[in-house]
Amino acid sequence: MRIAVIGVGGVGGYFGGLLAAAGVDVAFVARGAHLKALQEHGLSIESSVRPLSGVKVRASDDPASLGGPVDLVLVAVKLWDTDAALAAARPLLGEHTAIVSLQNGIEAVDKVSGAYGAARTLGGVAMIAAIIDRPGVIKHTGSLARFQLGEVQPGQNPMLGQCLSDFAAIAKAAGVDLVVPADIQRAIWEKYVFLASFSGITALTRSAIGPILAEPQTRALYLAALEEACAVARARGVALAADHAAKTLAATEKMPAGTKSSMLGDLERGNRLELPWLSGTVARLGGELGVPAPTHGFITAALQLSASGRG
Repeated sequence: MRIAVIGVGGVGGYFGGLLAAAGVDVAFVARGAHLKALQEHGLSIESSVRPLSGVKVRASDDPASLGGPVDLVLVAVKLWDTDAALAAARPLLGEHTAIVSLQNGIEAVDKVSGAYGAARTLGGVAMIAAIIDRPGVIKHTGSLARFQLGEVQPGQNPMLGQCLSDFAAIAKAAGVDLVVPADIQRAIWEKYVFLASFSGITALTRSAIGPILAEPQTRALYLAALEEACAVARARGVALAADHAAKTLAATEKMPAGTKSSMLGDLERGNRLELPWLSGTVARLGGELGVPAPTHGFITAALQLSASGRG
């Protein structure tokens, strides 16, 4: 099976790195200093779970040079680069190539489907805290590194289902924690409820999660954000459990106290934020659906001056 990874950040680098280390045919689309380091020194992962050092990889900033078609394209860029990534994927596509977005947010899968059709689109969820620590090196914190993939429209395309089955077997052999849920849309929203709220509250307070949960007022603010996102999901027809917000809060309490969101990391480094696609989208959809989302609206407004980064 031939796989291409567009975006070699925390998600694409970790996921693709494990596959490459296991001997899977993986090509990486990267750029800048990160690309140069991958080409010269290979891909390394700093992790207490699955560390890797100098895995030789095939990487380029020109997808056409990687040789298509491939069987599966993994899109793992930041959300503002989605359109560019989908355009870049075209030379890698054949008649039966499947595409999966492992990005944050809830609307990237619609972008993929809109560009290349639902019949070749897989939905994806990445539950991992990982970043590019320095060129060529991915830093994974904590122990969670789980991925979920599923058909957006199950059964519509038997070849897509076979691709998913083949990839799941390859991922398992590579030691990747991959789950194929019955309802990938629900899985995407379950992550989104957490991520939008967690990213928003940590970035808003400039704090790791431990102090936030220890202070009653910020803990209540985080729970309010979770409940708002759940309400928006249900208004969109997503069958989240009645106690999903409470269970998400309980799961957050089990995280290391020093855990930060990637959006807080971007804020601290002066990078552009995925704010419009996280709290911003909860607030926007809430307005469209008549579902109050004041917490996410406040988070969006409070972080707006930092959303574009420092350039």
